[in-house]
Amino acid sequence: MARLITVVGRKNAGKTTLVVALVRELQRQGRRVMTIKHGHHPANVDQRGTDTWRHFNEAGAERTLIASPEMRVLFERTPDDYNPVGLVQRYMADADIVVAEGFAKAPIPRIEVWRKATGQRPLFEDSQFATRDSRLVTLISDTRIEAPAPVLLFSDTSWLNMLAALAWEHAMEVPA
Repeated sequence: MARLITVVGRKNAGKTTLVVALVRELQRQGRRVMTIKHGHHPANVDQRGTDTWRHFNEAGAERTLIASPEMRVLFERTPDDYNPVGLVQRYMADADIVVAEGFAKAPIPRIEVWRKATGQRPLFEDSQFATRDSRLVTLISDTRIEAPAPVLLFSDTSWLNMLAALAWEHAMEVPA
């Protein structure tokens, strides 16, 4: 059964950098790790005029799969709201753990990354996320702050090890 956890935070807080570090650490520990990146706008990953663009956009195929020796890319039209649990069930059920980036409003366990330099409050202090505080596994930051969950500091020597352990322990189990 795959596990799911997400990394959330304000713009330019370091979410992607944290996801990359966490994925590497979980892989180092022997876990099969997959990721999902939440986007707020349509992804533009193909170029006008390519064969795949023509299959998907010009012909209007429901799905187009690019298959090459070392990679597969699937373009798919879907009416769903791309909730992370459904995405794991459909595409990543064979993962040990899926680390998502974003999906701050989804009802899944979360790691928040917050840096004082962003000049904004952490998400857990924002009223639109107040009901989700109980899903906060940890806050990782560049400064000490009171939070409704343990705070890890980037300056701690073992923050990444502790983060990987917390992520694994608190990740949601996704039913098949």
